[in-house]
Amino acid sequence: MSRILRPLFFLIVVRPLVLIVLGLNIRRRELLPATGPVILVANHNSHLDTMVLMTLFPLSLLPRLRPVAAADYFLSNRLLAWFALNIIQIVPLKRGAPVRGEDPLQTCNEALERGDILILFPEGTRGDPEKLTNFKSGVAHLAKRHPDIPVVPIFLHGLGKALPKGEALIVPFFCDVFVGEKIGWTGDRQTFMNTLESSIKNLAEEGHFTPWN
Repeated sequence: MSRILRPLFFLIVVRPLVLIVLGLNIRRRELLPATGPVILVANHNSHLDTMVLMTLFPLSLLPRLRPVAAADYFLSNRLLAWFALNIIQIVPLKRGAPVRGEDPLQTCNEALERGDILILFPEGTRGDPEKLTNFKSGVAHLAKRHPDIPVVPIFLHGLGKALPKGEALIVPFFCDVFVGEKIGWTGDRQTFMNTLESSIKNLAEEGHFTPWN
């Protein structure tokens, strides 16, 4: 059933919401990958972030789009878990210290090995609108394991105002998406993280946006 419901949800609900209610200004769409495997890395201010990133691709690629999401949040109750796993088709990630002998990135590795487009938010949780917080290094571990898979940095602006953390009502707000040049594994975790953070910060500065209070 999810094979039918998922495309219908994105076609009837998500795409009209994102493209008509919000409206997007996409910079350098041509840098988006045409297929997987690839890791998309973006800042995170709103639940709309995932929806927007998924609408940047044609519906034909929907089966390959897999957002990484916190298992403790999205699998917290049966209804939300069903929706997250079957409609959004998240890759659940356990937060916190890993259990000894357990690989916390196993589900991400499996998705990449299948050729999926992984959507990852290295800040780990939704922050304050338009404020970048420190990146967690999980994406560096993935890049090290898959050095031939490109990492595409993306900066999202405006979604933290359209649907801030803790709010349930969407405020129509024109949003911007900046797609950056792909980066690869640098051979060193800290160098990779510095490169990734610099790429997203440069994309953020490109818009010359005034700070929001």
